Amino acid sequence: MDLFSGVGEAARQGRIPLATRMRPTSLNEVVGQKHLLGEGKLLRRAIEADQLGSLIFYGAPGTGKTTLAYVIARTTKAHFTRMNAVTSGVSDLRKVVREAEEQLKYYQQGTILFIDEIHRFNKAQQDALLPAVEEGKLVLIGATTENPYFSVNSALLSRSRLFRLEPLTQEDIGELLQRAIKDSEKGLGNYRLQISQEALHHFAEAARGDARQALNGLELAVLSTLPNEEGVRVIDLAVAEESIQEKAVVYDKMGDQHYDVISAFIKSMRGSDPDAVLHYLARMLHAGEDPRFIARRMIIHAAEDVGLADPMALVVAQAAAQGLERVGLPEGRLLLAEAALYIACAPKSNSLLSIDEALADVQKGKYGAVPLHLRDAGYPGAEKLGHGQGYRYPHDYEGHYVEQDYLPREMKGTKYYQPSGMGKDTGVK
Repeated sequence: MDLFSGVGEAARQGRIPLATRMRPTSLNEVVGQKHLLGEGKLLRRAIEADQLGSLIFYGAPGTGKTTLAYVIARTTKAHFTRMNAVTSGVSDLRKVVREAEEQLKYYQQGTILFIDEIHRFNKAQQDALLPAVEEGKLVLIGATTENPYFSVNSALLSRSRLFRLEPLTQEDIGELLQRAIKDSEKGLGNYRLQISQEALHHFAEAARGDARQALNGLELAVLSTLPNEEGVRVIDLAVAEESIQEKAVVYDKMGDQHYDVISAFIKSMRGSDPDAVLHYLARMLHAGEDPRFIARRMIIHAAEDVGLADPMALVVAQAAAQGLERVGLPEGRLLLAEAALYIACAPKSNSLLSIDEALADVQKGKYGAVPLHLRDAGYPGAEKLGHGQGYRYPHDYEGHYVEQDYLPREMKGTKYYQPSGMGKDTGVK
């Protein structure tokens, strides 16, 4: 085994972290990812049948991308080799391709190449890999924590099947922790341990879906705790809290987290859920998102989704944006929160989107001449052209309204604006 060989020996000498030692060796040992690995699912069938095409595993750290590569390495009949995009270059890729050609020519054996952190390969490196994948000289398995639609060559991505791994549930992580505690060969089973349920729950909760984080925290707690007089290492909640660091919020301001969180923020305002609005606003602020970007999105949203139902929403959003420029953060968080909550709690109307229908008609050439009575009559000679003749001044009539044609003759009867009836969006009064 050339991918993870020597794990058992090194584990006995304590050189390999618990999370690595406890990696599953078969599909039946994999915890979580039922949407990919449940009975009858495509990925499970492909691995069991050893019929893999090129794959991209996409997911947050600790969700099992490398674990799946490990399982494939142990089950496939193909030659399996691994590269890390951080330390490898084009020359390394070309060497792997040459070796794959030789494996196929002399041994009739295919090659599977696993590339960890494939998003770190630049365009030239990914381009160098593309011909070998296209010609079937090797099968690619790439692992990435970043959205591959942003970070992986589109040609390479189109020749691969993308599988998204989801963060593990607390129950999944709890199962892995129990497995590590009981395993005397690779895990912590040789230690006499007394671990409270509160401590185990904290390891699972603080890891936020990252199995590696939970297992590393457990290992640190065990190794750093001295046995008591009975030779038992007692791990309580206080020890657990010290042993597992708070997991950083996953948020890439240039990648999909940036778009996913702002999308959830906007949809929560549209859906009138103030608690979700504050949650996503806090995530963005904690992660260092540009507050001016948040403010701009709220101004747009106030017009698009509140609109005429409560025109003050736009005023509040603009005031928050202007105030933010004056006071900055951290005080500016209060301005953003006020605007976000006002928008979330306001009545909703998207009748302003009727401008898009009007624009579409104009772009299609669906418009006519401005009626003569509406044309500018403020210059010499305009009256001779008939401009302004027949115009009725609404303020001269009862209720300051008089019926007359405003649309071009060719557009007569066209309706764009449809009042929603929400809040103040009730149409002409």
